Amino acid sequence: MSSARAGDDPATGDPRPLSASDVRGRGFSSRAALSVMEGWIDAAILPLPPLAVPLAAIAATLAEGPVLAEPVTAPGDWPPADRAARDGVAVASSDTLGAGSSNPVPLPGAVTVAAGEPMPPGTDAILPVECIQADGPFVEALGSAAPGDGVERRGEGLRAGTVLLKAGHPLRPQDLGLFAALGIDVLCVGARPRVRVVLAGGPRSGPETLGAMLTALVTRDGGVVELVGPLPADRAALAAAYAAPGADLLISAGRTGVGEDDVAPLALADAGTLALHGVALRPGDSAALGTAGGVPAVLLPGEPMACLTAYELLAGRALRRLAGRDPVLPHPAVPAVTVRKLVSEIGCTELYRVRRTADGLVEPVASPHRPGLAGAVLADGFVLIPAESEGVPAGATVTLRCFDGTSL
Repeated sequence: MSSARAGDDPATGDPRPLSASDVRGRGFSSRAALSVMEGWIDAAILPLPPLAVPLAAIAATLAEGPVLAEPVTAPGDWPPADRAARDGVAVASSDTLGAGSSNPVPLPGAVTVAAGEPMPPGTDAILPVECIQADGPFVEALGSAAPGDGVERRGEGLRAGTVLLKAGHPLRPQDLGLFAALGIDVLCVGARPRVRVVLAGGPRSGPETLGAMLTALVTRDGGVVELVGPLPADRAALAAAYAAPGADLLISAGRTGVGEDDVAPLALADAGTLALHGVALRPGDSAALGTAGGVPAVLLPGEPMACLTAYELLAGRALRRLAGRDPVLPHPAVPAVTVRKLVSEIGCTELYRVRRTADGLVEPVASPHRPGLAGAVLADGFVLIPAESEGVPAGATVTLRCFDGTSL
Protein backbone atom coordinates (compact mmCIF):
# COMPACT_ATOMS: atom_id res chain seq x y z
CA MET A 1 0.00 0.00 0.00
CA SER A 2 1.50 3.30 -1.06
CA SER A 3 1.68 6.26 1.30
CA ALA A 4 2.25 8.83 -1.46
CA ARG A 5 -0.18 11.71 -1.66
CA ALA A 6 -2.94 10.79 -4.06
CA GLY A 7 -3.04 13.34 -6.88
CA ASP A 8 0.59 14.54 -6.47
CA ASP A 9 3.34 14.08 -9.04
CA PRO A 10 5.52 11.18 -7.75
CA ALA A 11 8.68 12.77 -9.18
CA THR A 12 8.31 16.28 -7.78
CA GLY A 13 5.71 15.93 -5.03
CA ASP A 14 3.79 18.85 -6.55
CA PRO A 15 0.03 18.76 -7.03
CA ARG A 16 -1.02 17.63 -10.48
CA PRO A 17 -4.35 17.42 -12.34
CA LEU A 18 -6.76 14.60 -11.66
CA SER A 19 -5.27 11.32 -12.88
CA ALA A 20 -6.57 7.84 -13.56
CA SER A 21 -6.05 7.06 -9.86
CA ASP A 22 -8.33 9.92 -8.78
CA VAL A 23 -11.98 8.93 -9.14
CA ARG A 24 -13.44 12.32 -8.27
CA GLY A 25 -15.67 13.77 -10.93
CA ARG A 26 -16.02 10.60 -13.00
CA GLY A 27 -17.43 7.93 -10.70
CA PHE A 28 -16.00 4.63 -9.59
CA SER A 29 -14.58 2.46 -12.36
CA SER A 30 -14.78 -0.51 -9.98
CA ARG A 31 -15.73 -1.24 -6.40
CA ALA A 32 -14.26 -3.80 -4.02
CA ALA A 33 -16.52 -6.63 -2.91
CA LEU A 34 -17.74 -6.40 0.67
CA SER A 35 -15.81 -9.60 1.42
CA VAL A 36 -12.60 -7.94 0.23
CA MET A 37 -13.16 -5.00 2.57
CA GLU A 38 -13.92 -7.37 5.45
CA GLY A 39 -10.78 -9.36 4.63
CA TRP A 40 -8.66 -6.22 4.76
CA ILE A 41 -10.10 -5.32 8.17
CA ASP A 42 -9.52 -8.81 9.56
CA ALA A 43 -5.95 -8.94 8.28
CA ALA A 44 -4.98 -5.42 9.35
CA ILE A 45 -6.58 -5.18 12.79
CA LEU A 46 -5.75 -7.17 15.90
CA PRO A 47 -7.29 -6.75 19.36
CA LEU A 48 -5.67 -4.21 21.64
CA PRO A 49 -3.86 -5.61 24.70
CA PRO A 50 -6.45 -6.67 27.31
CA LEU A 51 -6.78 -5.08 30.72
CA ALA A 52 -6.74 -6.71 34.17
CA VAL A 53 -9.60 -5.01 36.02
CA PRO A 54 -10.89 -5.58 39.60
CA LEU A 55 -14.35 -7.11 39.77
CA ALA A 56 -15.73 -4.12 41.66
CA ALA A 57 -14.58 -1.73 38.93
CA ILE A 58 -16.19 -3.90 36.25
CA ALA A 59 -19.46 -3.91 38.18
CA ALA A 60 -19.47 -0.11 38.18
CA THR A 61 -19.06 0.00 34.38
CA LEU A 62 -21.32 -2.90 33.40
CA ALA A 63 -23.55 -0.60 31.36
CA GLU A 64 -20.57 0.02 29.06
CA GLY A 65 -20.64 -3.63 27.99
CA PRO A 66 -17.21 -5.00 28.97
CA VAL A 67 -16.28 -8.36 27.42
CA LEU A 68 -13.91 -11.06 28.57
CA ALA A 69 -10.54 -11.10 26.86
CA GLU A 70 -9.62 -14.53 28.21
CA PRO A 71 -11.63 -17.60 29.24
CA VAL A 72 -12.60 -17.92 32.90
CA THR A 73 -12.37 -21.32 34.59
CA ALA A 74 -13.66 -22.43 37.98
CA PRO A 75 -10.75 -22.28 40.47
CA GLY A 76 -12.31 -25.06 42.59
CA ASP A 77 -15.41 -27.15 43.12
CA TRP A 78 -18.67 -25.29 43.69
CA PRO A 79 -20.03 -25.58 46.23
CA PRO A 80 -16.72 -26.31 47.95
CA ALA A 81 -18.44 -28.66 50.44
CA ASP A 82 -21.83 -30.30 50.95
CA ARG A 83 -24.35 -27.65 51.98
CA ALA A 84 -28.04 -27.21 52.72
CA ALA A 85 -30.17 -26.59 49.65
CA ARG A 86 -33.15 -25.44 51.77
CA ASP A 87 -34.01 -24.22 55.24
CA GLY A 88 -34.72 -26.93 57.78
CA VAL A 89 -33.03 -29.31 60.16
CA ALA A 90 -29.84 -31.20 59.30
CA VAL A 91 -30.15 -34.84 60.31
CA ALA A 92 -28.62 -38.25 59.83
CA SER A 93 -31.13 -39.85 57.48
CA SER A 94 -30.89 -43.14 59.37
CA ASP A 95 -32.29 -41.38 62.48
CA THR A 96 -35.57 -40.62 60.66
CA LEU A 97 -36.52 -44.16 59.65
CA GLY A 98 -40.20 -44.86 60.38
CA ALA A 99 -41.00 -41.27 61.33
CA GLY A 100 -44.46 -39.97 60.49
CA SER A 101 -47.18 -37.69 61.78
CA SER A 102 -48.57 -40.53 63.90
CA ASN A 103 -45.14 -41.76 64.90
CA PRO A 104 -42.84 -38.83 65.80
CA VAL A 105 -39.19 -39.86 66.11
CA PRO A 106 -36.87 -37.94 68.48
CA LEU A 107 -33.86 -36.24 66.85
CA PRO A 108 -31.34 -35.57 69.59
CA GLY A 109 -28.59 -34.52 67.14
CA ALA A 110 -30.69 -32.30 64.88
CA VAL A 111 -29.22 -28.91 63.91
CA THR A 112 -31.27 -26.05 62.45
CA VAL A 113 -29.67 -24.72 59.23
CA ALA A 114 -30.45 -22.17 56.52
CA ALA A 115 -30.06 -22.73 52.80
CA GLY A 116 -26.42 -22.37 51.78
CA GLU A 117 -24.92 -23.31 55.16
CA PRO A 118 -22.44 -26.21 55.34
CA MET A 119 -23.77 -29.56 56.43
CA PRO A 120 -22.86 -30.27 60.10
CA PRO A 121 -20.65 -33.32 60.68
CA GLY A 122 -22.56 -36.57 60.90
CA THR A 123 -25.57 -35.31 58.90
CA ASP A 124 -26.54 -36.21 55.34
CA ALA A 125 -30.06 -34.82 54.80
CA ILE A 126 -32.28 -31.82 55.47
CA LEU A 127 -35.75 -32.21 56.88
CA PRO A 128 -37.96 -29.26 55.91
CA VAL A 129 -39.57 -27.22 58.67
CA GLU A 130 -43.01 -28.74 58.03
CA CYS A 131 -41.63 -32.22 58.75
CA ILE A 132 -40.51 -31.49 62.32
CA GLN A 133 -42.10 -30.46 65.59
CA ALA A 134 -40.36 -28.89 68.51
CA ASP A 135 -41.23 -29.17 72.17
CA GLY A 136 -38.85 -26.86 73.95
CA PRO A 137 -35.32 -28.06 73.24
CA PHE A 138 -36.57 -31.39 71.91
CA VAL A 139 -37.06 -31.90 68.15
CA GLU A 140 -39.04 -34.73 66.60
CA ALA A 141 -39.26 -35.89 63.00
CA LEU A 142 -42.72 -36.15 61.46
CA GLY A 143 -41.38 -37.66 58.26
CA SER A 144 -38.39 -39.63 57.02
CA ALA A 145 -35.51 -38.44 54.84
CA ALA A 146 -33.33 -40.31 52.37
CA PRO A 147 -29.58 -39.66 52.16
CA GLY A 148 -28.98 -36.44 50.20
CA ASP A 149 -32.50 -35.03 50.56
CA GLY A 150 -32.27 -31.23 50.60
CA VAL A 151 -28.48 -31.31 50.18
CA GLU A 152 -26.35 -29.73 47.46
CA ARG A 153 -23.31 -31.93 47.08
CA ARG A 154 -19.76 -30.64 46.71
CA GLY A 155 -19.02 -29.85 43.05
CA GLU A 156 -22.66 -30.34 42.04
CA GLY A 157 -22.76 -26.86 40.51
CA LEU A 158 -19.24 -26.74 39.07
CA ARG A 159 -16.13 -28.85 39.01
CA ALA A 160 -12.68 -27.29 39.32
CA GLY A 161 -11.28 -26.40 35.91
CA THR A 162 -14.68 -26.08 34.21
CA VAL A 163 -14.65 -23.32 31.58
CA LEU A 164 -17.32 -20.90 32.77
CA LEU A 165 -17.22 -18.33 30.00
CA LYS A 166 -15.22 -18.00 26.79
CA ALA A 167 -13.24 -15.02 25.56
CA GLY A 168 -15.46 -12.42 23.90
CA HIS A 169 -18.40 -13.03 26.24
CA PRO A 170 -20.23 -9.81 27.24
CA LEU A 171 -20.30 -9.70 31.02
CA ARG A 172 -23.66 -9.78 32.85
CA PRO A 173 -24.67 -9.18 36.50
CA GLN A 174 -25.07 -12.92 37.17
CA ASP A 175 -21.56 -13.57 35.85
CA LEU A 176 -20.07 -11.11 38.32
CA GLY A 177 -22.10 -12.62 41.16
CA LEU A 178 -20.74 -16.11 40.49
CA PHE A 179 -17.17 -14.85 40.10
CA ALA A 180 -17.43 -13.10 43.47
CA ALA A 181 -18.72 -16.30 45.08
CA LEU A 182 -15.82 -18.25 43.56
CA GLY A 183 -13.28 -15.73 44.87
CA ILE A 184 -12.34 -14.41 41.42
CA ASP A 185 -11.63 -10.75 42.10
CA VAL A 186 -9.79 -9.69 38.91
CA LEU A 187 -10.88 -10.28 35.30
CA CYS A 188 -9.04 -9.83 32.01
CA VAL A 189 -11.32 -7.75 29.80
CA GLY A 190 -11.07 -6.23 26.36
CA ALA A 191 -9.71 -2.71 26.06
CA ARG A 192 -11.97 0.20 25.17
CA PRO A 193 -10.42 1.61 21.98
CA ARG A 194 -10.08 5.36 21.61
CA VAL A 195 -12.02 6.27 18.48
CA ARG A 196 -11.60 9.64 16.77
CA VAL A 197 -14.78 10.46 14.84
CA VAL A 198 -14.16 13.26 12.35
CA LEU A 199 -17.10 15.02 10.71
CA ALA A 200 -15.59 15.96 7.39
CA GLY A 201 -16.59 18.96 5.38
CA GLY A 202 -19.76 19.78 7.29
CA PRO A 203 -21.89 16.81 6.18
CA ARG A 204 -24.82 18.04 4.12
CA SER A 205 -27.22 16.23 6.41
CA GLY A 206 -26.05 18.31 9.36
CA PRO A 207 -23.14 17.35 11.61
CA GLU A 208 -25.40 16.79 14.61
CA THR A 209 -27.09 13.88 12.80
CA LEU A 210 -23.92 11.91 12.14
CA GLY A 211 -22.23 12.96 15.38
CA ALA A 212 -25.10 11.70 17.55
CA MET A 213 -25.51 8.47 15.60
CA LEU A 214 -21.82 7.56 15.42
CA THR A 215 -21.22 8.39 19.09
CA ALA A 216 -23.97 5.93 20.06
CA LEU A 217 -22.69 3.24 17.68
CA VAL A 218 -19.08 3.52 18.81
CA THR A 219 -20.14 3.38 22.47
CA ARG A 220 -22.26 0.29 21.76
CA ASP A 221 -19.27 -1.47 20.23
CA GLY A 222 -16.97 -0.74 23.17
CA GLY A 223 -15.16 2.41 22.04
CA VAL A 224 -14.51 5.76 23.69
CA VAL A 225 -15.42 8.63 21.36
CA GLU A 226 -13.42 11.74 20.55
CA LEU A 227 -15.71 13.80 18.31
CA VAL A 228 -13.92 16.27 16.00
CA GLY A 229 -15.58 18.82 13.74
CA PRO A 230 -17.35 19.52 11.61
CA LEU A 231 -14.22 20.47 9.70
CA PRO A 232 -14.22 22.25 6.33
CA ALA A 233 -13.79 20.28 3.12
CA ASP A 234 -10.10 21.08 3.18
CA ARG A 235 -7.58 18.37 2.36
CA ALA A 236 -4.83 19.64 4.64
CA ALA A 237 -7.14 20.25 7.61
CA LEU A 238 -8.63 16.79 7.35
CA ALA A 239 -5.23 15.14 6.93
CA ALA A 240 -4.00 16.87 10.10
CA ALA A 241 -7.04 15.68 12.03
CA TYR A 242 -6.63 12.16 10.70
CA ALA A 243 -2.93 11.91 11.56
CA ALA A 244 -3.11 13.47 15.05
CA PRO A 245 -1.91 11.10 17.79
CA GLY A 246 -4.07 9.70 20.56
CA ALA A 247 -6.51 7.40 18.73
CA ASP A 248 -6.66 3.64 18.21
CA LEU A 249 -9.11 3.94 15.30
CA LEU A 250 -10.10 6.76 12.97
CA ILE A 251 -13.64 7.04 11.64
CA SER A 252 -14.41 9.92 9.29
CA ALA A 253 -17.87 10.72 7.95
CA GLY A 254 -18.54 12.78 4.85
CA ARG A 255 -16.79 13.88 1.67
CA THR A 256 -16.02 10.34 0.46
CA GLY A 257 -17.72 10.53 -2.94
CA VAL A 258 -16.55 11.53 -6.41
CA GLY A 259 -17.21 15.28 -6.41
CA GLU A 260 -14.58 18.02 -6.49
CA ASP A 261 -15.07 18.72 -2.77
CA ASP A 262 -14.90 15.04 -1.76
CA VAL A 263 -11.39 15.33 -0.38
CA ALA A 264 -11.57 12.83 2.48
CA PRO A 265 -9.92 9.96 0.51
CA LEU A 266 -7.10 12.25 -0.62
CA ALA A 267 -6.64 13.49 2.95
CA LEU A 268 -6.43 9.92 4.17
CA ALA A 269 -3.70 9.19 1.61
CA ASP A 270 -1.84 12.26 2.90
CA ALA A 271 -2.19 11.08 6.52
CA GLY A 272 -1.14 7.50 5.84
CA THR A 273 -2.52 5.12 3.22
CA LEU A 274 -5.68 4.82 1.16
CA ALA A 275 -5.96 1.05 0.73
CA LEU A 276 -9.47 0.64 -0.73
CA HIS A 277 -11.98 3.22 -1.92
CA GLY A 278 -15.38 2.20 -3.19
CA VAL A 279 -17.28 -0.89 -2.07
CA ALA A 280 -19.98 -2.92 -3.84
CA LEU A 281 -22.48 -2.07 -1.13
CA ARG A 282 -25.76 -0.21 -1.31
CA PRO A 283 -26.19 2.11 0.46
CA GLY A 284 -22.64 3.05 1.43
CA ASP A 285 -20.68 2.49 -1.78
CA SER A 286 -18.22 5.37 -1.31
CA ALA A 287 -16.71 3.98 1.91
CA ALA A 288 -12.94 3.63 2.12
CA LEU A 289 -10.31 1.87 4.23
CA GLY A 290 -6.72 2.71 5.05
CA THR A 291 -4.46 3.95 7.81
CA ALA A 292 -3.85 7.33 9.38
CA GLY A 293 -1.08 8.16 11.80
CA GLY A 294 -0.32 4.44 12.11
CA VAL A 295 -3.84 3.35 13.09
CA PRO A 296 -6.67 1.83 11.03
CA ALA A 297 -9.02 4.28 9.35
CA VAL A 298 -12.52 3.91 7.91
CA LEU A 299 -14.12 6.61 5.79
CA LEU A 300 -17.92 6.65 5.83
CA PRO A 301 -20.29 8.45 3.45
CA GLY A 302 -21.96 11.61 4.68
CA GLU A 303 -25.51 10.56 3.73
CA PRO A 304 -26.95 9.25 7.03
CA MET A 305 -28.32 5.89 5.88
CA ALA A 306 -25.22 5.17 3.83
CA CYS A 307 -23.14 6.18 6.85
CA LEU A 308 -25.12 3.81 9.11
CA THR A 309 -24.78 0.92 6.67
CA ALA A 310 -21.06 1.37 6.14
CA TYR A 311 -20.50 1.74 9.87
CA GLU A 312 -22.34 -1.48 10.71
CA LEU A 313 -20.58 -3.55 8.04
CA LEU A 314 -17.11 -1.97 8.07
CA ALA A 315 -16.27 0.49 10.85
CA GLY A 316 -18.16 -1.50 13.48
CA ARG A 317 -16.31 -4.65 12.45
CA ALA A 318 -12.98 -2.83 12.81
CA LEU A 319 -13.89 -1.46 16.24
CA ARG A 320 -15.22 -4.75 17.55
CA ARG A 321 -11.98 -6.47 16.53
CA LEU A 322 -9.92 -3.83 18.34
CA ALA A 323 -12.07 -4.25 21.45
CA GLY A 324 -11.64 -8.02 21.46
CA ARG A 325 -15.29 -8.62 20.60
CA ASP A 326 -16.92 -10.87 18.05
CA PRO A 327 -16.45 -8.89 14.81
CA VAL A 328 -19.68 -10.09 13.21
CA LEU A 329 -22.84 -7.99 13.23
CA PRO A 330 -24.13 -7.61 16.80
CA HIS A 331 -27.80 -7.68 15.77
CA PRO A 332 -29.91 -10.70 16.76
CA ALA A 333 -30.62 -12.82 13.66
CA VAL A 334 -33.98 -14.57 13.26
CA PRO A 335 -35.61 -16.33 10.28
CA ALA A 336 -38.44 -14.48 8.55
CA VAL A 337 -40.58 -14.88 5.43
CA THR A 338 -40.92 -12.10 2.86
CA VAL A 339 -44.29 -10.64 1.87
CA ARG A 340 -43.06 -9.66 -1.58
CA LYS A 341 -39.93 -9.83 -3.68
CA LEU A 342 -36.83 -7.91 -2.65
CA VAL A 343 -35.21 -6.83 -5.90
CA SER A 344 -31.40 -6.71 -5.98
CA GLU A 345 -28.59 -6.05 -8.44
CA ILE A 346 -26.03 -8.78 -9.06
CA GLY A 347 -22.56 -7.70 -8.01
CA CYS A 348 -23.64 -5.49 -5.10
CA THR A 349 -24.53 -6.37 -1.52
CA GLU A 350 -27.75 -4.54 -0.66
CA LEU A 351 -29.30 -3.71 2.71
CA TYR A 352 -33.10 -3.66 2.83
CA ARG A 353 -34.82 -2.01 5.77
CA VAL A 354 -37.83 -4.16 6.67
CA ARG A 355 -40.59 -4.38 9.25
CA ARG A 356 -42.76 -7.19 10.55
CA THR A 357 -46.39 -7.39 9.51
CA ALA A 358 -49.22 -8.37 11.84
CA ASP A 359 -48.96 -12.00 10.72
CA GLY A 360 -45.20 -12.17 11.37
CA LEU A 361 -43.95 -11.74 7.80
CA VAL A 362 -41.51 -9.02 6.74
CA GLU A 363 -41.95 -6.32 4.13
CA PRO A 364 -39.57 -3.61 2.91
CA VAL A 365 -39.87 -0.15 4.42
CA ALA A 366 -37.39 1.44 2.02
CA SER A 367 -35.23 0.24 -0.85
CA PRO A 368 -31.43 0.40 -0.65
CA HIS A 369 -31.59 3.33 -3.10
CA ARG A 370 -33.69 5.54 -0.81
CA PRO A 371 -31.64 7.84 1.46
CA GLY A 372 -32.47 9.03 4.95
CA LEU A 373 -32.86 7.50 8.39
CA ALA A 374 -36.68 7.58 8.49
CA GLY A 375 -36.86 4.13 6.92
CA ALA A 376 -34.43 2.76 9.50
CA VAL A 377 -36.46 4.26 12.35
CA LEU A 378 -39.68 2.73 11.02
CA ALA A 379 -38.01 -0.65 10.37
CA ASP A 380 -37.63 -3.53 12.79
CA GLY A 381 -34.38 -4.57 11.19
CA PHE A 382 -32.71 -5.29 7.90
CA VAL A 383 -32.06 -8.06 5.41
CA LEU A 384 -28.75 -8.31 3.56
CA ILE A 385 -29.02 -9.49 -0.05
CA PRO A 386 -25.65 -10.97 -1.11
CA ALA A 387 -23.85 -9.69 -4.19
CA GLU A 388 -24.38 -12.88 -6.16
CA SER A 389 -28.18 -12.73 -5.79
CA GLU A 390 -30.74 -11.10 -8.09
CA GLY A 391 -33.05 -10.73 -5.11
CA VAL A 392 -35.39 -12.72 -2.89
CA PRO A 393 -38.80 -13.91 -4.12
CA ALA A 394 -42.01 -13.45 -2.16
CA GLY A 395 -42.50 -16.23 0.36
CA ALA A 396 -38.78 -16.91 0.75
CA THR A 397 -37.15 -17.38 4.13
CA VAL A 398 -34.55 -14.72 4.89
CA THR A 399 -32.40 -13.75 7.87
CA LEU A 400 -33.81 -10.71 9.64
CA ARG A 401 -31.25 -8.82 11.68
CA CYS A 402 -33.04 -6.83 14.32
CA PHE A 403 -32.05 -3.25 14.97
CA ASP A 404 -30.86 -2.38 18.49
CA GLY A 405 -33.81 -2.15 20.88
CA THR A 406 -36.18 -4.04 18.59
CA SER A 407 -38.13 -6.84 20.27
CA LEU A 408 -37.62 -10.29 18.73
